Amino acid sequence: MASRRMCSLLSRSLTSPTSAAALFSRGRNIASPSRGISKYSTDVAIENPVDPPVEVKHTQLLINGQFVDAASGKSFPTLDPRTGDVIAHVAEGDAEDINRAVAAARKAFDEGPWPKMTAYERQRILLRFADLIEKHNDELAALETWDNGKPYEQSAKLEVPMLTRLMRYYAGWADKIHGLTVPADGPYHVQTLHEPIGVAGQVIPWNFPLLMFGWKVGPALACGNTIVLKTAEQTPLSAIFAANLLHEAGLPPGVLNVISGFGPAAGAALASHMDVDKFAFTGSTKTGQFVHELASRSNLKPVTSELGGKSPFIVCEDADIDKAVELAHYALFFNQGQCCCAGSRTFVHERVYDEFVEKSKALALKRAVGDPFLEGIEQGPQVSNAQFEKILKYIKSGVESGATLEAGGERLGNKGYYIKPTVFSNVKVFLLVIITSCIFPQRLRYGYNAKDEIFGPVQSIFKYKDLDEVIRRANATHYGLAAGVFTENLDTANTLTRALRAGSVWVNCFNIFDATIPMGGYKMSGHGREKGIYSLENYLQVKAVVTPLKNPAWL
Repeated sequence: MASRRMCSLLSRSLTSPTSAAALFSRGRNIASPSRGISKYSTDVAIENPVDPPVEVKHTQLLINGQFVDAASGKSFPTLDPRTGDVIAHVAEGDAEDINRAVAAARKAFDEGPWPKMTAYERQRILLRFADLIEKHNDELAALETWDNGKPYEQSAKLEVPMLTRLMRYYAGWADKIHGLTVPADGPYHVQTLHEPIGVAGQVIPWNFPLLMFGWKVGPALACGNTIVLKTAEQTPLSAIFAANLLHEAGLPPGVLNVISGFGPAAGAALASHMDVDKFAFTGSTKTGQFVHELASRSNLKPVTSELGGKSPFIVCEDADIDKAVELAHYALFFNQGQCCCAGSRTFVHERVYDEFVEKSKALALKRAVGDPFLEGIEQGPQVSNAQFEKILKYIKSGVESGATLEAGGERLGNKGYYIKPTVFSNVKVFLLVIITSCIFPQRLRYGYNAKDEIFGPVQSIFKYKDLDEVIRRANATHYGLAAGVFTENLDTANTLTRALRAGSVWVNCFNIFDATIPMGGYKMSGHGREKGIYSLENYLQVKAVVTPLKNPAWL
């Protein structure tokens, strides 16, 4: 029931131009702007940010159940994207810290209690953890917003409750993982055992730190594994806090180790570690390629990855335009456009294209942008200056290519990383070549175009004539994470859902992230699935056990 309520919350956010205020009307204790919100938030609201209602309690590495400094003694600043100011200095883990964490995880797996506990005992710890998440909902939400920039109302009323639901879901699986008895052609008893894979290395991204923590940690622990998890350097605070709650719930030392740090040192060391049995990564496709390479060159550990996307959102000619505009707006601008599965290529049938563009422009101009701790704000700042500058370069390239800038296209205010919601029409392929620094040491020079992932509040609206054309264009990308379809015709929906090469296809909805629904990509959007029953396969080995039978009563 909880997951269905969460899905309905997400769905209801599409039904009104003032959806954010309606969605979050049930009231958490956040600041209320005395000046009100109209169109973009005023520069005054950005220049004088709200004091976050939370204290940063944990900034060290978590190794073997203890908070410790990095072996090097180094730390790095994590920044408030509303201002660029330092929130806290966090321990900077490197290869030596990864070695310490992996050793703790290995001992906890080989000798420690976690895989030897009954499944029921593991379940009870995960359920206590879910209760603690619920108890500390507002603290977790405030840390997430402060470190990431997403609206507090989104953190408090959607994402932290979804984490609670995820952990209860995986707690429920802990005592339901079992093998089979298998008939054989001969006098043999054959059974399969589903065993934990061992030490899991995990790297989570900065756009949904808490949810990705749950997507990774939940199935791994339910299956009886131990973990070394690296947080994103932009957003380390909420995962450290959550990991402490998990130990408060009774998790034994060494079962979950959390390292904050940078990719070239900590991330590469974890992916290539010879004593890590399985690796899971969420992030960019380019970094994912390096992760797979490092894993294969070390001990050939299996890798699951959820990578980039450039998801098509297809509006058919029979669409209710007002509803389609709102859904497409939500599909793109949710979380400041910083979603791997954002509907960033909006394909609209030529018969309704002009009307759709005008209404999309009007809706973008109404979007409430400002301090994410203020009530009613729909869009906060981008996560970092690097992301902010990258998005503005994309926008500039779009203008120079001849695309029509319908709305936005520039920063908002003079402080922080705010960008006005941007809408392009008449989009063709536009090129931009930049130097980008990956999470690992290599620096690559490569071209971006309208098929590349912008990862920001930039909606590009394309025109199409018929289904054959839009299917071809929608699939003409090396990504395949998600897609959206908006139509009243069941035959059209069936045609598109089967033709689109994507791991998720949402019909007349978008961004439905129920704990039971698998998430993952086709093509270069990744390997494997997260959430749901399929995620358990990532953390289990299957062993066949064959025993001869003497004088069996039956075969």
